[in-house]
Amino acid sequence: MERRTWRVDGVVNVNLPIVGAEAEAASARPDIRSLSRGEIAALVARLGEKPFRAGQLFKWLHQKYALSFDEMTDLSKAFRARLAEETRLEPLVLDKEQRSSDGTIKFRWKTGDGKLIESVYMPDEERGRFTLCVSTQVGCAMGCGFCATGTMGLSRNLTPGEIVGQVHQVNRFLLEEGLGRGPRPLTNLVFMGMGEPLHNYENLKASLDVLLAEEGPNFSHRHVTVSTAGLVPQIERLGKETDVKLAVSLNATTDEVRDRVMPVNRRWKIAELMEACRKFPMKIGRRITFEYVLFAGINDTDEDLERLAKLVRQVPAKVNLIQYNRNEGLPYEPSPPERVQHFVDGLMKRGVQAMARKNRGRDILAACGQLAAEGGPGRRPAKGILTGQLAPRGG
Repeated sequence: MERRTWRVDGVVNVNLPIVGAEAEAASARPDIRSLSRGEIAALVARLGEKPFRAGQLFKWLHQKYALSFDEMTDLSKAFRARLAEETRLEPLVLDKEQRSSDGTIKFRWKTGDGKLIESVYMPDEERGRFTLCVSTQVGCAMGCGFCATGTMGLSRNLTPGEIVGQVHQVNRFLLEEGLGRGPRPLTNLVFMGMGEPLHNYENLKASLDVLLAEEGPNFSHRHVTVSTAGLVPQIERLGKETDVKLAVSLNATTDEVRDRVMPVNRRWKIAELMEACRKFPMKIGRRITFEYVLFAGINDTDEDLERLAKLVRQVPAKVNLIQYNRNEGLPYEPSPPERVQHFVDGLMKRGVQAMARKNRGRDILAACGQLAAEGGPGRRPAKGILTGQLAPRGG
């Protein structure tokens, strides 16, 4: 694999692998699922086919969830052969499937280069909501001290095709298993799986363009949420360039505590994060979701409650209170259930919409902060990639 020197927050890191879009560009044949609608049209034109074939091809990829060119039966054999010569259609391989007692399903996928990632399906029959928690990276560079994914370090970004592939293949799985209603069983997407979505911004944005496309899965922007640990510059970009909803992992009310549990705060303090949230464009009726994981004796005091209410009242907001899910080898304990409810009641009394989020899939390590498909506790991210964004500085 080609390697390059990267500079992150003033620290030079040598021999990090090329990730994401650059790895895609280095491939002799691009993954066709990573191509935009316009790029599909250009490919079809270059191959000498009529323009309407682009729409057919896009629908096969992103509405019918085709796993091979052979499935595209209304395209000529000659056209399919040319597509296979020019591009590759490389689906994720289902490596492991785990089912929780609460109906949650965790999928472990293997990528074309052998990396392992996880995504989590969470059905809610009562509300008619069928949600997929999507991963955007193999591992994560943020190094949050309570998160299992953070113990892995960052291996690489996922390509747009690998991001949308999780959605398509879960849709197809649910239809084949009789667990969902077609043609698109999933109703909601949350980018809260492995990785920091805004750290892989370009590929995230490309995947959103496909997932929201009318000729594709046609998800509503009201039903898509992107979560961030607090990459302030990218929050602004997300607000300007998309209409999806924003969730922010806050998890502390002072810089001293947040520096400790979320190293990204050493780069962008709480005041800067809240300023970015105030500037985030909000449609009428929309709110930013603040996720607040409660750790016993660390961020669950009455003083924290007062500060939290004051912070989130600065923007249209709702707060999801989350009882910490234990991860073996990590030095945090969950606040007791009554303390979580105390925070819910206290925020509501102070005029802040709040709820205790139900933790799904704990028995299969699929709950918030528990995804870690490879690596494990004790394997920390490399120095210098905790608080900034990877940016190439030449070869």
